[in-house]
Amino acid sequence: MTLTLSFAYKWTSVTGGSDGLAGIPRRPGPFSLNIFISRNGFYYLVLLVLSGAFLFCRALVRSPFGAVLRGIRENEAKTLALGYNTRAYKIAVVALSYALGALAGALYAPFAGFANTELLFWLLSGQVLIMVIVGGAGTLIGPMLGAAFFLTVEHQLSNYTEAWALFFGLIFIAFVIFAPEGIWGLIRARFRRRTAVEQEYRSGVAGAR
Repeated sequence: MTLTLSFAYKWTSVTGGSDGLAGIPRRPGPFSLNIFISRNGFYYLVLLVLSGAFLFCRALVRSPFGAVLRGIRENEAKTLALGYNTRAYKIAVVALSYALGALAGALYAPFAGFANTELLFWLLSGQVLIMVIVGGAGTLIGPMLGAAFFLTVEHQLSNYTEAWALFFGLIFIAFVIFAPEGIWGLIRARFRRRTAVEQEYRSGVAGAR
């Protein structure tokens, strides 16, 4: 049990302890818009937040800040030699990831109607990491595809067996061995092959003329 989870279990007046917090209502959205209280309205609210988070992350990746992060990923020693405080950049990106995770948690609680302290357990972090790897690490679309794939497979397998995690583990191993770039990597590879075939076909037609 992690320190955070242990602390949450003991702070029953705030977290509800092992029982968690039940009956969390959906509040009106910005400007007291009641449309977000309904199921469909809340869906569009989540979609709006997801789109905004995606656009924010894409702008961040394409910014000078993102260029430094890519430099740290490729060669931290060289980036440090260029005068960048790599430690500060890593702390900043971890803080941003925590903020996005907190935003996701703030949306999950009213969606599910409860908040369980088990959400603070390391197992959830492991599942998120699996989603990223299966979808395609180092990309923005990949983790979303990985999350959709993970939840779909979990739902389908759990209808047949309680040991669904074992079977998904085999699927995860297969991705690591045969498709290390994830689902998005497979899609891009297929698109590149199709583009190469089309270009070759056009070149052949042009040569025949």
